[in-house]
Amino acid sequence: MAKTITVKQVGSPIRRSKDQRATLVGLGLGKMNKTRTLEDTPSVRGMVRKISHMVEIIDEK
Repeated sequence: MAKTITVKQVGSPIRRSKDQRATLVGLGLGKMNKTRTLEDTPSVRGMVRKISHMVEIIDEK
């Protein structure tokens, strides 16, 4: 079984750049307090790092 991380959106994309909003949508987020369980890959980690001020990692398995 692959490693997974659970990401929760805690910040608003209002007044953020287009690439940050696109990264948020690419992770499957877009509304406040929405959570997604994603595969723990370097590309997903990079996306989370890019918008770390708008998301938090809840759980790592």
